[in-house]
Amino acid sequence: MEKRGKTCVVIGARDPGVMHIPEDAFVMVCDGGYQYLGDIRPDLIIGDFDSLGYVPEADCPVVCLPAEKDDTDIMAALRRGIELGFENFILYGCMGGRPDHAYANYQVLGWLTRQGARGTLMGDGWSITHIENSTITLQGEAGKTFSVFAPEGKAEGVSITGAKYPLDNYTMSGSFPIGVSNEFTETGEVTVTVTGGSLLLMWEA
Repeated sequence: MEKRGKTCVVIGARDPGVMHIPEDAFVMVCDGGYQYLGDIRPDLIIGDFDSLGYVPEADCPVVCLPAEKDDTDIMAALRRGIELGFENFILYGCMGGRPDHAYANYQVLGWLTRQGARGTLMGDGWSITHIENSTITLQGEAGKTFSVFAPEGKAEGVSITGAKYPLDNYTMSGSFPIGVSNEFTETGEVTVTVTGGSLLLMWEA
């Protein structure tokens, strides 16, 4: 299967709303995400198809997974994307609905980070991503909300600049939400750094 472009878009089974697909992106559809394609042409369809209820026929490869498996359909799709060499993943239709599946999709962002890739969940007017021992710059309108969490127990050396509530070399705990409901200022740019551990970042798109 030929890799196309630099970005892999994965469409899950929840209503994705408006999707912005880069022109040269490689598009994977997971199970129930097939019903939201519209005029989007997928490059790969994958899943156990318990949500969709049937195996679709399409002009692209269709991978049927067993219903009983360790990986979710989303996880299986991301493994394929990593095998194809992608380093940037945009995930639609992966938020809301069942809370266990939503939380699992937060976890796969960390898995992508450890593969040397970056994943971003998008939907409901929000974006969510994960970083580890690194710095990220977020863009947003003044007054819009962003939140920073320590998903794996402790994150050291957390600094936030350009925000309404800055932090400097702070140790965040996974058991206390000190980073919730921060705001963008007039600069529209916030920089977040963690030197020891990982962070989950959520911001209004």
